[in-house]
Formats: sequence, C-alpha cells, structure tokens
Amino acid sequence: MCTFASCLKFMKQAFYILLLAVLLVSCSDFQKALKSEDVAEKFKLGNELYEAGKWSKAYRLLDQILPKYRGKPQAEKLTFMHAMCSYQMGDYYISSYHFEKFTDIYPKSEKSEEAAFLAAKGFYFNSPIYSKEQKETVEAIEKLQLFVNAYPNSEYLAEANTLVKELDFKLEKKAFEIAKQYDQIRDFKASVKSFNNFLLEFPGSTLRNKAMYYRLDAAFNLAILSIDELKEERLNDAISYFKALKKAYPNSEYMEDAIKMNEELEEELRTFSTKS
Repeated sequence: MCTFASCLKFMKQAFYILLLAVLLVSCSDFQKALKSEDVAEKFKLGNELYEAGKWSKAYRLLDQILPKYRGKPQAEKLTFMHAMCSYQMGDYYISSYHFEKFTDIYPKSEKSEEAAFLAAKGFYFNSPIYSKEQKETVEAIEKLQLFVNAYPNSEYLAEANTLVKELDFKLEKKAFEIAKQYDQIRDFKASVKSFNNFLLEFPGSTLRNKAMYYRLDAAFNLAILSIDELKEERLNDAISYFKALKKAYPNSEYMEDAIKMNEELEEELRTFSTKS
C-alpha cells in the first residue's frame, strides 16, 4: 500500500526525471542548431532563447547568423538583440560597442534611444572603485552627458542624471582622499594645495565641510612647524582658512576642534610678532 510519504517521494523523483529530460532536449536542440547550417533554424531558436532570458546561448546563435542578415529587414532586430545579450551577460565593454554601433546604423529606430542609454550605462558599469585610476569614470560621465544632451526628454533622463551624480561623487571622493592622505603622511604643503584644488573643482561637493576642516588642519600643522621666514604668512593663511570654515559652516561638527586650532594659531602669531 502506498503511503503519503512514499507517493510524495515518487512524485518528486518523477518531476526531476521529467525536468532532466526537458533540459536534455533543450540542450540537444541548442547543440543541433549551433552546428546546423540552417540560418532560419538558428534565428528561430535564438529568438526563443532571447525571450526566455537565456542570454549566453542566444548570443552564441545570434553571433553566428548576424553577418548573414546584414542589409536585410531582420538585421535591425538581430543587432539590438545581439547587443542586449552581451549587456545582460555583464560584458559591458562589448555591449557598449554594439549598442553604439546600433545607434550609428539605425539612428531612426524605435530602439535607438534605449540603445544609446544602455551604451552609456555600460560605461558606467565599467567605472572602477574610487581608489583606482578614474579614466573609465570620466569617460562614463562624458557618455552619459552626451546621452542627456541628445535625449533631453528621455524616459531614462532621471536615471542618467543619477548615474552622473554617482560618478561625479566618485571623482570627488578620489580627490578628497588624495588630499587627506597627504595630510596623514605629514606632507602638509601638498595637502593644503590639494584641498584648495578640490574646493575649486567641486564647489558643491557634499564633502566640502570636511575638506575645509582638513585644509585647516593641514595648514595649522604647516604653520606651526614652519621656519621663521615662512611662519607669519602661513599662520595668517591658516587663520583665513578657519574664518572661511566658520563662515561657511558655523555649526560644523568640526567647529570645536577648529576653534582650538585657531586660538593656538593666533597665540602663535602674537608670540611671533613680539619676537620680530
């Protein structure tokens, strides 16, 4: 007599056997189409795999037949699908190349706007973490800005602007950390210069408060440790950085430390003036 548990076990086994059979047939169809000379068969299965989200398999079939459809009505659809497969597979260098090629060949296509956005977005995905060389980040910003300029009313506009802001912040973070690192290794002169450059280059940065504080910190140390010939000028520079911080961020979380530094700077300046 069949118990409920044994029946359930049998049903599970039957399901897995059926699933395996389907997968084997599917793989068999794919391998058959891959080796076939029948372009129509490759097109049909490639389209089915694409619709099912089987990007890798679809790409392999589409890659084989795309050259054979150049100049034909199906070429536009195939070119877009081919690019989309590489995008979905995470091969963003290749997908951006293909999407840009698509927009060049089919500028009036209903898919040209989407292709242009995905091409630019592919560059975004290739942007490295902030601590690395940012060549790809700059390139991604340029590509996204070109898209925004070309499609100012695009449905992808908000996302494109969000991506640009994220990339911009990565450049800000890179510049900020370089300036801060100079401070940490006690190259105070380089740190002050780098923070000045940062504040000029990124006037609206969310890191501006921190940058002004760390500029003061570097300038403070540079002034206190200066030789007499440079001390007065550097003390005055540091005091001016304190005033700039206080004016811009009177309630800064760093204000307590900043005030202490300023008091020491002013005392040092009085002492130096008396000696002179």
